[in-house]
Amino acid sequence: MARRENLWDRHPGVRSGEQLTFGQRAADVMRNGMGSWTFVFIFFGILLAWTAANTLLLSRLIKGDEFDPYPYILLNLFLSMLAAVQAAALLIAAKRADQIASELAVHDARTDDEAKAIIEEVLRHTSEILERVERLENKT
Repeated sequence: MARRENLWDRHPGVRSGEQLTFGQRAADVMRNGMGSWTFVFIFFGILLAWTAANTLLLSRLIKGDEFDPYPYILLNLFLSMLAAVQAAALLIAAKRADQIASELAVHDARTDDEAKAIIEEVLRHTSEILERVERLENKT
């Protein structure tokens, strides 16, 4: 299955590629990686593997010489540490999303201003043409 691109990367109002700092590129990679179904499935796979290894293999095969006699306490510790890091990761991703949204808003505002100036110029030319047509009609 082909990987979908982020269309905002190609938007002229949003900086991308080499225009971004290392931190911004890292935030984009992290957001795209952690915010995917692939990450969720891999994460659950790792949790299931940990559970299976500690419950079935280590407790039955080694009997008394387990790597970790209390595997779920260690797993809970790892999950707690992961939650602490993910909170910061979510804030970083949200901050980057806000940057993208503000760049889009600035681009849209500039585009609106340019369009308004063009419309005003067209309106001015149309008014001049209308005045000339009216003068020509009055001469005849």
